[in-house]
Amino acid sequence: MEHPLTMNYGPIPGWAILGVIGLVSITFFGYQVAKATRLVMIGKPDNRFDNWPARIKEVATGWLGQKKVLEDKVAGGIHVLMFWGFLMLSSDMLDLATANWFSHNVLPELLRGPWNLMVETGYTIALIGCMAALTRRVVFTPEKLKGKSQVEGNAILLLIMTITVTSFFVEAGEAGVSSTYEPIGAWVADTFDPSTNLVVGSYWAHMLAIATFMFLIPLSKHMHLVMAFPNVFFHDMRPMATMEPLQTNDEGKAVLLDELDLESFGTANYTDLTWRNLIDGWACTSCARCQDVCPAYASGKALNPMEIIHDVRHYANDNYTTLMAGETPEEDIIARFGEDAIWACTTCHACVEACPIYIDHVPKLTDARRHLMMERMEFDEKVEPTIMPLMATIENLESDSNPYGLPSHERGDWAADLDVKVAEPAEYIYFAGCAASFDERNKKVARDTISIMKEAGLDVGILGMQEGCTGDAARRAGNEYLFQMLAETNLATFEEIGVKKIVASCPHCFHTLGKEYKDYGGEDIEVMHHSQLINHLQIEGKLPEPKHDGSVTYHDPCYLGRIGGELDAPRNAIGGVDIETERTGKSSFCCGAGGAQMWMEEHVDEGYDRVNVIRSKELAETGADTVAVGCPFCSTMVTDGLSAIGSQMEVKDIAEIVWEQIKANDAAIEAKKTDIPETAEA
Repeated sequence: MEHPLTMNYGPIPGWAILGVIGLVSITFFGYQVAKATRLVMIGKPDNRFDNWPARIKEVATGWLGQKKVLEDKVAGGIHVLMFWGFLMLSSDMLDLATANWFSHNVLPELLRGPWNLMVETGYTIALIGCMAALTRRVVFTPEKLKGKSQVEGNAILLLIMTITVTSFFVEAGEAGVSSTYEPIGAWVADTFDPSTNLVVGSYWAHMLAIATFMFLIPLSKHMHLVMAFPNVFFHDMRPMATMEPLQTNDEGKAVLLDELDLESFGTANYTDLTWRNLIDGWACTSCARCQDVCPAYASGKALNPMEIIHDVRHYANDNYTTLMAGETPEEDIIARFGEDAIWACTTCHACVEACPIYIDHVPKLTDARRHLMMERMEFDEKVEPTIMPLMATIENLESDSNPYGLPSHERGDWAADLDVKVAEPAEYIYFAGCAASFDERNKKVARDTISIMKEAGLDVGILGMQEGCTGDAARRAGNEYLFQMLAETNLATFEEIGVKKIVASCPHCFHTLGKEYKDYGGEDIEVMHHSQLINHLQIEGKLPEPKHDGSVTYHDPCYLGRIGGELDAPRNAIGGVDIETERTGKSSFCCGAGGAQMWMEEHVDEGYDRVNVIRSKELAETGADTVAVGCPFCSTMVTDGLSAIGSQMEVKDIAEIVWEQIKANDAAIEAKKTDIPETAEA
């Protein structure tokens, strides 16, 4: 039969009808994409054109391969069927819009059959994906979708189903449809013997559905079909949670405090965000994975990381005329986010890790904190009760270089009887950190770590009163100037003493010293977490084979596991974990202390638990005797959380468990030497 596009419909030829439909939909689509692009490009400069091989590889695995999407086996699998299906069938749109000119005049005859098979496979798996998605949304509605409007999502799914189903009837109307390369089209032809009217109707329904879909893409969350690719390609390739200095030089390194030349700090306005940060607003798929893993959201606070990303796009569209005129809207981006949401973030980066298209939620919040802390110094009445303890902490950091406000000359007192070098060259410098230096509970962790290092015969020292806070809390709270002051002071101390290898038992120190100090001159310093060193020494045979008593579960600290990428060393150091929590490894749930929350007052609404209580319940559900931790903040938060729920589980640091076993081994050896039954207490 004649192709529907070449037919006349009354006095109007088919190509003219398609031309009008196509012109309207493509023009609108192009206008909206151009509008979004203009709104993105007014953001601050951001060099994301480095390391092309790595970026191309990430696009191949993250965008094309959908590796992060597939971490959710059900929803991810459904999405992948539709995504790959559309990639496979997309060339057929060109063929249908040209009355088969593409397949008959451009494609070599040898490829025509395989191409038809690819196209039909694409339509088929896209249809299967749509049917599965619609069934899941309507019949087996996920909890996060209940009570929310599903009109947009369901309408899009019905459009895609229309596109796929009608394609088989269009195929069936073509002469010589191949049962080898177009089996479904051939089956439809044999089964339904479609009439000309049915084929023609299917063709125009198909093209109208495509045009409608193109019209709706830029108006809906499906704009991610356009923006996901650049979002993945231009993703931040620095180590996770590495924050930008106040100002950088031509080499990308931090400008020293004495040489800073800045007129404002942090993010207050839309145009303070970089263009790459702004793409996030249009790339979001509204899958709510970030929402599902956010500890602040789970504890009933105002922060929903998905809504923060939506706010970027909605704010831009609401103020389009003002922004494009180069003017500043009356409402700033901080007001749109909400101060209570900004201060609720623990910077655990669970949202960033969960996002399938590499959205950076956290920097938008921490940059807003910088402005609030360093420039505005005024806080919403709703957040003042939360912030006041933090302000006292900041004052303590400024005066005594520790959040407790204790005299710096007491910083090394915990090691007074350990016969360890103090403020002098050593192969390994143990950076105790503020918690292990001043908190009684965590002083034991520091003492056990030093004891383990000496047991292995290492040349180890501490900085004593010359050690200062790394500045992690100041930086995450938004006081970037104070952070840089602390960083420059510590680096000067490292250079004076000749520090080359640092061991830290605090993941926040581990991250800040090892990754963020590189921007300030600490490139040549090797930083390791104490669990990494302990495990390395065990492998080398300098420490006994790892083991533990009783049943043990392990809580992954955010800044060691998800952010630091170290999952195995802590587990190996204690001889393995008997029972893992449901959320573990890079999917571990935050203890609630990160992002300077350790120094804020947490308020929760009725019906919600504090973040540490949520996590403690998960740990208690394992039924283990002991919770192993590798972070002083986690130790405090989990201990308090377990106490709140009445659990008798013990909380022990990795170093404590290892040192107990070493003492038990030594006692056993001594007992054998004297032929006295072992009674030594571990």
